[in-house]
Amino acid sequence: MKQAKYQFSSKKVNCYFETEFSYLRKIIKDQRAVIITDENILAGHAEKFKGYNTIVIKPGEQFKIQTTINTIVDQLVAFEADRKTFLIGVGGGVVTDLTGFAASVYMRGLKFGFVPTTLLAMVDASIGGKNGIDVGIYKNMIGTVNQPEFLLYDATFLATLPDREWANGFAEVIKHACIKDSSMFRKLEKNSISFYQNNIDGLNKLIRRNVLLKSIIVQKDEFEKGDRRLLNFGHTVGHAIENLTQIPHGHAVSVGMVTASRLSEKITGFTETAKVSGLLKKYDLPVFYEYDRQKVFDVLKMDKKRSGNEIHFVLLNKIGVARVVKIKLAKLEKYLYE
Repeated sequence: MKQAKYQFSSKKVNCYFETEFSYLRKIIKDQRAVIITDENILAGHAEKFKGYNTIVIKPGEQFKIQTTINTIVDQLVAFEADRKTFLIGVGGGVVTDLTGFAASVYMRGLKFGFVPTTLLAMVDASIGGKNGIDVGIYKNMIGTVNQPEFLLYDATFLATLPDREWANGFAEVIKHACIKDSSMFRKLEKNSISFYQNNIDGLNKLIRRNVLLKSIIVQKDEFEKGDRRLLNFGHTVGHAIENLTQIPHGHAVSVGMVTASRLSEKITGFTETAKVSGLLKKYDLPVFYEYDRQKVFDVLKMDKKRSGNEIHFVLLNKIGVARVVKIKLAKLEKYLYE
């Protein structure tokens, strides 16, 4: 097992890499614990949950809503959960978002930790303390910034991960490479999904590299006033596409990254859109998706990164170097139609 600690404003988050789910009992020791997971994870790994009070939710982004939070709260009450109860989210980004949000509001706050079970959750969604729910077509409209006590990484969960979800996770890895790590971009160009699926050492190194990259960004800007905005590369358009079309998060972000790269050509003089698109395609991600541009723009206007008649948009100067640019909404609408 490898361990790392990252200090944020309110607490230190412990990361346990290359370990097993059973190590959880050593982390939480005698504390009362309730696990929150989804039906798919439970079906594939039922033996891991024996002996735990477990709340099982329906899988999918469409259930990342207030109704699911209400269900979780009702079951916590049934378990007689109190302020000493420890919540553990075992699942992908939807589960970790819901767990962190429920823990933040139940009895005004419980301690919680995550066991991410998808590549996307391992390298991105579980890191950084953002917890939230969707409201209609608006993604993460209600939420908190509240750090977990720990992240536990057990790669055996990835053995049941469908190929499409591997691609979904690599969208966030490629995003990190585009904004901050050109050497990782080159390494990804040399390898492939099948390489990481069959090379546990290479996969573990890639996960740790992405956790380190995102954690350092969040440490410097936990509440998204500056550099943390870079992590939204591809997400402004991507979130709008995702919620309107219901395609997977990483696939929508992939299309958003290509859009942002093309926009970068116009504004920053970026010249490597073909390389970004080529890498996304290599990892089985779409670079184009037919969508209603007016509907996407209407959703985009309500994005949390909007400020008045402008929006903070992440563009690339070159691979590995990104910056945030304020773009007037009218100008962005024109670009989308072009």
